[in-house]
Amino acid sequence: MSGRSPLKALLQFVPVLYIVSLIVFMLVYLTGDPSALLIPEDASEEDRLVLVAAWGLDRPWYVQYLRYMGNILTGDFGVSYRYGTDALPVVLERIPATLTLTAGGLIVAILIALPTGIFAALRRNSMPDFAISAVTILGKAMPNFWVGIMLILVFGVWLRLVPVSGSGSFAHLILPALTLGTGFAAELTKLIRSSLLEVMGQDYIRTARAKGVPEILVILRHGLRNALIPALTMTSLHAIALLGGALVTETVFSWPGLGQLVVQAVYTKDMAVIQIAVFVITIMALTINLTTDALYRLIDPRLRH
Repeated sequence: MSGRSPLKALLQFVPVLYIVSLIVFMLVYLTGDPSALLIPEDASEEDRLVLVAAWGLDRPWYVQYLRYMGNILTGDFGVSYRYGTDALPVVLERIPATLTLTAGGLIVAILIALPTGIFAALRRNSMPDFAISAVTILGKAMPNFWVGIMLILVFGVWLRLVPVSGSGSFAHLILPALTLGTGFAAELTKLIRSSLLEVMGQDYIRTARAKGVPEILVILRHGLRNALIPALTMTSLHAIALLGGALVTETVFSWPGLGQLVVQAVYTKDMAVIQIAVFVITIMALTINLTTDALYRLIDPRLRH
């Protein structure tokens, strides 16, 4: 939980982006010369040297980095070695698919976890509570790729209700969102249950009950509101991870997201695409952090002062 002001959070964007750019550049630089992947197999050594000079890869690392940072400040994010075009549009065209999949997975997880977690907390140590605990453990134990394949077999192949791959419509989103959302729902359910149980034992809850406040209002207004703070933290961290890390789900469903693009760029040492993709993912992650801080202040009035 953080009480940072929005202005301080915004000011952190600059050093974070600089550090990220430097780390990514050094990691890509240390992987070696990408020219061998960019020229035909029958090309001569002279042709390779011409290409290396054209891309500035024969310069010292600090010259390459300064040139790269100077280009960024002027709005030039470089050219993709693999696609032969500006790297920025290549990355930007993947963002809608990534954001859609991330939002879909989170919505599925919240819709499952919120009522289930509350119900389990209110029926503590009952049979439904034990059943929910067993299901959450199972949900967490099942790997994403296996869940995705099972969903494809049942709903795509046998029942033929939804498409099994690709993107472009709401129907294409259903199976990938369920695949991402079920695993996270298991974690979130257990967190909401434990947080609500802890909050419901606090003095202010007993005070509210002693004042005759209806039980439903005690749970929703006083209990759930405070119990949601750790759940909000977990949700924001999971959203950040999904922005660049939903690779397995993207691969299983042929979903054209950023994770798939970054892995392909790493294989081909496409430095421009890697750097701008990480840049974009970092900016989205910082934006999620900023939004989370604002939500903390909305939920917990103590953080407004």
